[in-house]
Amino acid sequence: MLRQFFESAEAPTPPAPTDTDAAPPRATGEGGVSLPSAPPVFVEPPPLPAALQRTRVLVHEQLIEDLDQARLAAMSPEDARRALREDAGAILAVQQPQGLGEFRQTLIDEVVDDVLGLGPLDPLLRDDSVSEVMVNGPHSIWVERAGRLYRSSRQFRDDDHLARVIERIVGPLGRHVDEASPMVDARLPDGSRVNIVVPPASPRGATITLRKFARQRLTDADLVRVGTLTPGSTEFLRACVAAGLNVLVAGGTGTGKTTLLNVLSSFIDESERIVTIEDPLELQLQQPHVVSLEARPAGIEGTRQITQRDLVRNALRMRPDRVIVGEVRGGEAFDMLQAMNTGHDGSIGTVHANTPRDALSRVENMVLMAGLELPDVAIREQIASAIQLVVQMNRLPDGSRRVTHITEVAGMEGHTLTLQDLFLYEDRGRDAEGRLTGALVATGLQPHFSDRFERAGIPLPVHLLRTSRWEQIA
Repeated sequence: MLRQFFESAEAPTPPAPTDTDAAPPRATGEGGVSLPSAPPVFVEPPPLPAALQRTRVLVHEQLIEDLDQARLAAMSPEDARRALREDAGAILAVQQPQGLGEFRQTLIDEVVDDVLGLGPLDPLLRDDSVSEVMVNGPHSIWVERAGRLYRSSRQFRDDDHLARVIERIVGPLGRHVDEASPMVDARLPDGSRVNIVVPPASPRGATITLRKFARQRLTDADLVRVGTLTPGSTEFLRACVAAGLNVLVAGGTGTGKTTLLNVLSSFIDESERIVTIEDPLELQLQQPHVVSLEARPAGIEGTRQITQRDLVRNALRMRPDRVIVGEVRGGEAFDMLQAMNTGHDGSIGTVHANTPRDALSRVENMVLMAGLELPDVAIREQIASAIQLVVQMNRLPDGSRRVTHITEVAGMEGHTLTLQDLFLYEDRGRDAEGRLTGALVATGLQPHFSDRFERAGIPLPVHLLRTSRWEQIA
């Protein structure tokens, strides 16, 4: 799934999508030239005809009536699903003895998904080519495949059906969503992130946005293979992490910041103690000495909240060698800068931003959210001394995710932060199939942080910064 998430060009070409599973309108580039659309990864099975919906309801009701909860609870999920499929098939043979042809299996699957899971969302959650599922009301379900959005043929029966599935999502998590508390942001047991909004905050009906947890952890070699990084830039980043540079990973929503953070974190030596702060937990670090801290929202009474700022402050008392903040969102930015400036070298965090300079501006604004009366120039001086490198992720027009900048925070000139790009994405156009063929290339500039490498006893890989751009692309 993750290779497709990062490189839409690797998806196979299926038949054209149907009306119920159509891609959004084709985007246009300069001069109105149509940009190629990424094809669906596979064609979904046809939806159940309206004439069979009544049969489906009857099978569902009978299955619930005959359900042996104790027997089901003693089974593994796989055995429970297998048993229910057999039971539903037996009921269907009585309800519709003449058979249903190609729709028989679809009907049974839908009934079992309703009983055991999240109804029409279950097949999408089982599909590894789907990275995100978006529900815009009972009759509008969209998915992201290979960086592009497609409308699914699956639907909820009505608003009540959608409401029951929402309750099934939030109930086991100890959360509640209703008119008084219409928004929920939570983590499912498998690690997937879910956001739910119901009326009145969502006047046109309930919405669900579910970002699936990646079961397969990408390595640096995977990112090189799909073109997110180049071998030279990967080795440079590996050396920077080993030398203890503080790194900020920037990018928009869904650009792959967390995946890149996982890869950068894999460069940390196994002898070091790593403390991670997240909301919610997403990182998949493999080192033996990792402590994971997770923020918690306030309860219904507005109490028991644990903020990321609380966790960052506490992490500094836990003797960390490295502090990793999954996503910097608010006042914890100040505490993170303080940590980076007081001996916790090699810290890494992510931030939502479209360019390296925007990333630093966002950090500056978030420091102000801490409620401190600091002049702008003082905050910028803190940023200049704390952060050495900004790694920018972007999603390109073909749906692929790429590192587009590796930028040094060089210092201050007057009241302005100075940046210099060490690597930049170079666009070389498209191939015959419409896939982007650019790559990340060195600019030839030399960084100012060579003393950090000297203190760490690691040679600065100057040769990687001087490599010919054509050699890097090749």
